[in-house]
Amino acid sequence: MSVKTIKVIGDQINNAYARARKAFEARDPAGYQVLAKMQADKGADSIDLNIDGTQRISVRAEEMLAFLPIVVPAIQAVTDVPICFDNPGYDYHRVGLKALDRSKCARKPILNSLAASRTQLPEMIQLVKDYDLRCVIMASEKFLPEGGGAQCFQPEESYATVLQFVDLLVTKANRAMEDIIVDPGLAPVGADTYGLVNIGLDTMRLITADPKLKGIHFSVGLTNFAWGTPKGVRDLLEQAYLTIGSEVGLDMALANIEREPQPLPADHPIVTELRAALEAGRRAEGESAEEAGFRQAEKIMEICAPYAE
Repeated sequence: MSVKTIKVIGDQINNAYARARKAFEARDPAGYQVLAKMQADKGADSIDLNIDGTQRISVRAEEMLAFLPIVVPAIQAVTDVPICFDNPGYDYHRVGLKALDRSKCARKPILNSLAASRTQLPEMIQLVKDYDLRCVIMASEKFLPEGGGAQCFQPEESYATVLQFVDLLVTKANRAMEDIIVDPGLAPVGADTYGLVNIGLDTMRLITADPKLKGIHFSVGLTNFAWGTPKGVRDLLEQAYLTIGSEVGLDMALANIEREPQPLPADHPIVTELRAALEAGRRAEGESAEEAGFRQAEKIMEICAPYAE
């Protein structure tokens, strides 16, 4: 069986990375151009633009909004690979998209992301329509009857969320299935005490089994998956997840393209071990999610042991 190719949303323009953080601190458009061109040259399908704060740097909303009209044209000056605007706030997307020259985009840009808890969700959906965008929807957060959102703990809840978003995007934003990218959620596999990795995989299974949703895309934030594991095994674990995810529909990933984030062969030993660990994380009858989650964590520790630093 041939290995599926994953389209990469390059994640290097993020203040979690030193090069991006240095460029932001200096408000240096040239630094962003280097990162954008590098990712484009390595084959990124789109380039994520996230200039928000992290644990290492505090960034005020006003600082982001002031810099977007500078950095967006700078990126477009060096590549026509589309930008994926990545922020939960409406104003970020409004300002960033206003600075965008659509004539310089090889494909539709991406609004990342729509979620049930977004305070200006209707306005964000309107941007998707007005700018003819692809968009990422968060399947891990369900709509509450009284408004807002909450974490999904069952794949059926995530599937229902996707159906609600698809209805909104088709009727309110005139989107086709090909314009919609579902993020099913991805937790650090070694600390996944609620079975969130399996919930995400099962959500993709439900969606791909629905003929009404044919053509929809899936993406995950891949760097989350191997967080906390030894450096020597992180890439392998991420690639093994891509193998398992691609079997149920995953075709995109927000990832570090320099680390060659592509699936391993299905019979690779790490893939086999990860499958077993995830299966161990499924609850038996009468068992709590935490009990199953700790069993999964033990299996992940066994995988990581030979790579311990």
